[in-house]
Amino acid sequence: MEIVKNIVTILFVIDCLFLTIVVLMQEGKETGLGAIAGGSSDSYWSKNKNRSAQGALAKATKLMAVIFFVAALVLNLKWFN
Repeated sequence: MEIVKNIVTILFVIDCLFLTIVVLMQEGKETGLGAIAGGSSDSYWSKNKNRSAQGALAKATKLMAVIFFVAALVLNLKWFN
C-alpha cells in the first residue's frame, strides 16, 4: 500500500503544479470596451474559441481538476492512512 500511496502523492503534486500553470496561462473573461459597441460576441474568435489554444487550455484545466479531486479523495481514504 505504501507504494501506491507514494505514486498517488507524486501524481497529486505534479497535477497541482500543472493545474496552477494552466490556470495562470488562460486569458481573462472580461470583454472590455468592445462589448459596449455590440457585435463583439458574434466575432469569428468568439465562435471558434473551443478550437483555439484557449479551448485546449480550458479542456486541460477541467481534466486536471478532475485528477486533482480524485487524487485528493484517494489520499484521504481510511485504508491509505
